[in-house]
Amino acid sequence: MARIVIPEFMDEAAVARLARDHAVFYDAALVDDPAELRRLVADVDALIVRNRTLVRGDLIAAMPRCKVVGRLGVGLDNIDVEACAARGIAVIPATGANAQSVAEYVIAAALLLLRRGAYAASADVAAGHWPRAALSNGREIGGRTLGLIGFGSIGRVTARLAHGVGMRVIACDAALDGGDRIYREAGVESMAFDAVVAEADVVSLHVPLVASTRNLFDAARIAAMKRGAILINSARGGIVDEAAVAAALKSGQLGGAALDVFEVEPLAAANPFAGCPNLLLTPHIAGVSIDSNARVSALIADKVAEALRA
Repeated sequence: MARIVIPEFMDEAAVARLARDHAVFYDAALVDDPAELRRLVADVDALIVRNRTLVRGDLIAAMPRCKVVGRLGVGLDNIDVEACAARGIAVIPATGANAQSVAEYVIAAALLLLRRGAYAASADVAAGHWPRAALSNGREIGGRTLGLIGFGSIGRVTARLAHGVGMRVIACDAALDGGDRIYREAGVESMAFDAVVAEADVVSLHVPLVASTRNLFDAARIAAMKRGAILINSARGGIVDEAAVAAALKSGQLGGAALDVFEVEPLAAANPFAGCPNLLLTPHIAGVSIDSNARVSALIADKVAEALRA
């Protein structure tokens, strides 16, 4: 019987499935007590985390028996993958399991932002106000161009949903050749990065946070976008310069922005977004829904159990 520690939230059906065959310690608040977490992983065989547990340095050193780290999500910037590999620890992400949730977030955000505040008028209308003129300058999503920066599993599902609402989709991905059949099969035009940035009405980011993508969308890159374009980041904080986004919203260079991820999470109280028009901020939940949590948790439970049997 292996010992498994889970310090962040996981679907309880998946936890119960693991607990049938293994000794499982599950506490979704454990991530906030690093000292206790280090103590509990001293004899652990598997660790299952989301994005807040930092699987690095002291924590890796504290779990000499660990064979596998399951990641309830896809981003690995909170895990020192090389250090894990050096210790013989397999790292397993839930690739693809939350793609639908993120893709729906992107399309919903684009719909909301293109209509420029129309869906935030309930309180005014209920109070007897009638801001019809002020809210009649929204744009339709049909016929507009979605630019995907990154065309992995999430980008491909996003493209499929975008086609469903009548969008043209263009994309670039550093890991794919421009002529890759994946683009053709998805009905997506492959373009160079700068062309996607310049041509898209809505730009959605689907890349990991690495040295080459940090501050990828800074003031200069945002200035290269169409005036009035929408920027959506559901990937990782640090890929966009938050102060540059705020300035571009206030100047009108950006017609709207949706940010689900931030350089520092939770977002600091002293942040640049006060007074920004047409801005949607959410607390790193684009990929988290009841449905995706069940899929992600079941996938990781199965893969971790398989790794422990090997």
